[in-house]
Amino acid sequence: MVTKTKLYRKPLQDRGIKPTYQRLRILEYLKKHENHPTVEMIYEDLIKEIPTISKTTIYNTLNALLEKGMIHTITITGTETRYDHKVSPHHHFLCKRCGKIIDIDIECPYVGKKEFDGHRIKEIHGYFKGICRECLKKKDRS
Repeated sequence: MVTKTKLYRKPLQDRGIKPTYQRLRILEYLKKHENHPTVEMIYEDLIKEIPTISKTTIYNTLNALLEKGMIHTITITGTETRYDHKVSPHHHFLCKRCGKIIDIDIECPYVGKKEFDGHRIKEIHGYFKGICRECLKKKDRS
């Protein structure tokens, strides 16, 4: 049986990142919480388990994971940076009522292309905004 520590240790080591306890816990947090957390959200949850963890450690770890292509940032709200462990091409949906960010897998004709109309593509971000199905159901029950 593969332990969680081993599960997250190898990807870090393979990318030249020293697998400290804090880094392992931050990576595990990102994999477990698909809510696209902010640094503040990660800090508030992990400080309960690791009283010595700092926001600086979280920022530094996230930056290292970003540099090595292990995570992505999302700026769908325009006011905060969120972090996503899913690095394969996908889009996001922001519920304007509850604030939840949801991964959506839809076909995008530009994914995988290196150029478009003479322009070189470096990144593709697809954001949708509206009201999520849970919020719509709550309103219908009101």
